[in-house]
Amino acid sequence: MSGRTAVVLFTRDLRVHDHPALATSCAAFDRVAPLYVLDPALTRLSSNRTRFLHQSLADLRHALRRLGGDLVLRHGDPVAETVRLAGELGAEAVALSADVSRYAARRADRLRAECARHRLHLRFFPGLTVVEPGASTPNSGDHYRVFSPYHRAWSGQRWRDELAVPSRVVLPDGARVGRLPAVPGGESPEAAVGGETEARRRLDRWVPHLADYGDRHDDMAGDATSRLSPYLRFGCLSPLTVANRAGDRASPFVRQLCWRDFYYQVTAAFPDIARTAYRRGATEQWRYDDDAIADWTVGRTGVPIVDAGMRQLRAEGWLHNRARLITAGYLTKSLGLDWRTGLAVYSRWLLDGDVANNSGNWQWVAGTGNDTRPYRGFNPIRQAERYDPEGEYVRRWVPELAAVSGKAVHQPWRLPEALRRSLDYPPPSVARTVDPVWLR
Repeated sequence: MSGRTAVVLFTRDLRVHDHPALATSCAAFDRVAPLYVLDPALTRLSSNRTRFLHQSLADLRHALRRLGGDLVLRHGDPVAETVRLAGELGAEAVALSADVSRYAARRADRLRAECARHRLHLRFFPGLTVVEPGASTPNSGDHYRVFSPYHRAWSGQRWRDELAVPSRVVLPDGARVGRLPAVPGGESPEAAVGGETEARRRLDRWVPHLADYGDRHDDMAGDATSRLSPYLRFGCLSPLTVANRAGDRASPFVRQLCWRDFYYQVTAAFPDIARTAYRRGATEQWRYDDDAIADWTVGRTGVPIVDAGMRQLRAEGWLHNRARLITAGYLTKSLGLDWRTGLAVYSRWLLDGDVANNSGNWQWVAGTGNDTRPYRGFNPIRQAERYDPEGEYVRRWVPELAAVSGKAVHQPWRLPEALRRSLDYPPPSVARTVDPVWLR
């Protein structure tokens, strides 16, 4: 069969709807080889995300086969395997979605060098954000360091057109597609199922509740958030599709999508975001306490709202956004422990854990990132009484306290002595080394 061939390298864009690299390649070339390379360097980072990834790959293969194509699977170094497949198929071009992490930047640099050496045309496409990093910049500097001016610029930006699914994907003759990887067990028994099919189903179910998001998204017990973040992280959903379905650019929900884009443009400009303090002049004087970290990680700190959040994280591979702020604030502001330690724990468990948003949010809470009030405190009891006023969220995840009614569950150390002794629940571990005002 004569004609032109391209390789489309899938990375964090595991979908066929609104996929600019795939749609453009299918329109411009006679044959397209959709490729995913399983990099051993990434599989050990989080068994939860590996499970979600393998489920998503199975769903992507099914979608591509319905279009007449297939998903080519390889194991090893993504750059070497992409160039090798292009040589096997006589391809003349490689296409993929642009990304911002240090890993992605190194992959992009190596792809440029190898594609140039093998005379392959290489093109990067949008698709991982609503507005591409660098599409809007301030009058001074290469990126926005503060969210509010970025949000104003982002809201006024012209968004690209959302693209339809290709009508057909023609796989090159002789392409060896490879077997799907087995789905591992993961660590979180209640973790969500990966894949575009489930992502679009969840989006359809979520859209009717959008109007209530502003009033209910901080209700920890009500669980009134979209839970779409893992699907956005792996690109099972296009963020542009989600934003278009939401409609109103000024809505609280779309504002959250803007926050996501904000941290992508920060990370593109500051790729050390997972390792180095972003804020100029940030003072980092952290304690190091292995016992405190262990208590926090398993949800046995003795502070119920913190323990509830950490137990939800381990059970579901996901965490309510307000609980993320509370648990991170407790670690950094109450215990005085290094945000990088907390980031590593989140990175292990979270299905939606990515470099840009996970690191950016941790730095914001720790006071080393983009918060314009870096020294703000996080009083976990005040947060608990405001966002879980009846204690329902705590009792759901900390069953040891099920017998404690109302908001008294947030401060079990204040209960009558007889009741306190009957509970299989520890006193606040923070008291061993720190004496926060809220504990008195």
